[in-house]
Amino acid sequence: MKLATLKSDTRWGRLVVVSRDLSRAVDAHRIAPTLQHVLEHWEDCAPQLQTLFESLQNNQASGAFKFDPAQAMAPLPRAYQFVDASAFLNHGAIMQLAFNLKIDVPEGVPILIQRQGDDFRGPCDDYAFPDEADNCDFEGEIGVITADIPMGATPAECERGIRLFTLFNDVSMRTHLSREMAMGFGFIQAKPATVFAPVAVTMDELGDAWQQGRVTLDLQVSRNEQWFGHPNGREMDFSFGELLSHLAYNRNLGAGTLLGSGTFSNRDHAEVGSSCLAERRALEVITHGKPQTPFLNFGERLRFEMLDSDAVSVFGAIDNRYVAPGASEGF
Repeated sequence: MKLATLKSDTRWGRLVVVSRDLSRAVDAHRIAPTLQHVLEHWEDCAPQLQTLFESLQNNQASGAFKFDPAQAMAPLPRAYQFVDASAFLNHGAIMQLAFNLKIDVPEGVPILIQRQGDDFRGPCDDYAFPDEADNCDFEGEIGVITADIPMGATPAECERGIRLFTLFNDVSMRTHLSREMAMGFGFIQAKPATVFAPVAVTMDELGDAWQQGRVTLDLQVSRNEQWFGHPNGREMDFSFGELLSHLAYNRNLGAGTLLGSGTFSNRDHAEVGSSCLAERRALEVITHGKPQTPFLNFGERLRFEMLDSDAVSVFGAIDNRYVAPGASEGF
């Protein structure tokens, strides 16, 4: 099934069930007020939501209406815990080669970083940032949202704890990144609010694309309606189960934990492109001796989307404009 949260007069929004083709939706408030409530009461809520989803698919859901992604918040508007990984080692290898970086990571140990979960943005909202000198960048990722997962859970147990999948743009401000990395305490100004696609989906919606703990679909990225890349998720060097197990080594993960894959990056980047500016600029340094592609300027527009084997949008599209403070007009 597919779930979304529409804008309302509350911080947590209005939970709706969305049809597979993303054309229609139906209110789910009689089952659960918010997606966080669903995650905390999955055994009770999920079967009812699935029944409502099937009714919507069969054009039998009372009160169904046209789904408008411009009215969507992030599916989970905030998370008690948001952790991001760097599970595509190809991305790190490109950055190290281009900029002669020395990052000492033990073999077989995934890179994870604690992130801010209080300010998630919707798929069509204008994205304001303070200054073009911040060197605004984007990073296309898949995220998983979990049930309660106990400390010490194995990768297989963690995989069984995945409840939903989501698509997001991990916005980065590169001017601040090197300084904050050197300080050794994580990212603050380098990692502002994250932008999410309109719907979150259960594992069955991925079909055969869910393989070995990975989402093996192309992530379509465009900048100002021009193709930027379509790297595939199959090249994750760590599965989502392995990432979650590493995270849960000495802590319990609460229902609603959000874990990101890290920037999609493929070895055949010459053919499939990239999902972030920093990687393309690094490849330009390797090839030409200097970066050529500029960071984002005010007024630019980005789009991220994943299509299944039937060319149906899985999560809907992130499609938003980057603006100066005070210039947001919405879509």
